[in-house]
Amino acid sequence: MRMPITIVRATGSRSRRGARAARLVLALLAPALLGACSSLGYYAQAVDGQLGVLSKRRPIAEVLADPTVSGRVKARLRLAQRARRFASDALDLPDNDSYRSYADLGRPYPAWNVVATKPFSIKPLPQCYLLVGCMSYRGYFHKQAALDHARALRAKGMDVAVVPVTAYSTLGWFDDPIFNSMLRRSRASLVGVIFHELAHQRLYVDGDSAFNESFASFVEREGLHRWFMTRGDPAAYRRYLKSRRRDAQFDSLLIGTRRHLAAVYASGRSPKQMRTAKARAFAELQRRYRALKKSWGGYAGYDPFMARDLNNADLALVATYEDWIPAFRTLFERDHDSFPAFYRAAARLGSLPQEDRRRALAALADTSSAGAARSSIRKTRAQGLSGARR
Repeated sequence: MRMPITIVRATGSRSRRGARAARLVLALLAPALLGACSSLGYYAQAVDGQLGVLSKRRPIAEVLADPTVSGRVKARLRLAQRARRFASDALDLPDNDSYRSYADLGRPYPAWNVVATKPFSIKPLPQCYLLVGCMSYRGYFHKQAALDHARALRAKGMDVAVVPVTAYSTLGWFDDPIFNSMLRRSRASLVGVIFHELAHQRLYVDGDSAFNESFASFVEREGLHRWFMTRGDPAAYRRYLKSRRRDAQFDSLLIGTRRHLAAVYASGRSPKQMRTAKARAFAELQRRYRALKKSWGGYAGYDPFMARDLNNADLALVATYEDWIPAFRTLFERDHDSFPAFYRAAARLGSLPQEDRRRALAALADTSSAGAARSSIRKTRAQGLSGARR
């Protein structure tokens, strides 16, 4: 769950960040004050929820000195602080107060997103707000409020999903804390999400999720590579890459089902025929998931998601957010693996009109693919020579 801000660089004094934070609260309050009563409750909970998060923050040094805090929590927070220092020292990511505090919210997740689609559509219904734009979901800090909104949408015949949020970023508007929900992640994932979210603070382009997520995912991946190599633990990095490949395979499975359903809904069939085809598509998704799970040796991490009564809304926001990683890899290598130079080059791309930006990224990705192909040919020839010698 991220605030739609154009390009945010987390630089400047605490006072300037505080002023921006005050303006954001006013931006959230303004629609409530100007709009209908139905908006008032939503914006009031949004402001109250964010202020509640801020009130729960504690400096990590204070938490580490607290004898009532468990050893496991302290160990994860020490890891998070090592990663936080590494992010600024080695990756040139913002050196601010984000992820230097801890917020135990006393609940399993900081927020819940409500996504809705029409019964024969895979496009999420936009949720628009005065001053802060439109998003594909509505976020709530209180689970019951999210469930109530979902129930109202279902009563109108919509497909609805309520999605828990492990972490979210305010992109530098506030000093984001480590949430208790983040500590449930694996060690690599905890380190990676800190790199990822700080990368969003370094560069964020309004309205281009593919660019933003690919950029942050590249920084996360390259950052973790350096993190594990610095610590002499390449095996841990390989395990991380394996988990990311698994994520990509699962996302591809969901996206394939979504594409199939989009074709069904565009076919002009009768509602009865589309309901039948929809049920068959979700049954086939379950069958294919069981086969994919078997290829993973029985890994069951996605079972809770697949155990739900899945519908269009569960598929609506799934995206391949790593499409432009090869392009960013080329850009990084062109700048001699220098993060400061890479960020400058990425910012120049981000400043282009969207279509020009996509063409530039596609050209960089093609260069990366050609380089990978040449590398593969060289490797094959070397293996052939090696075999001939044997």
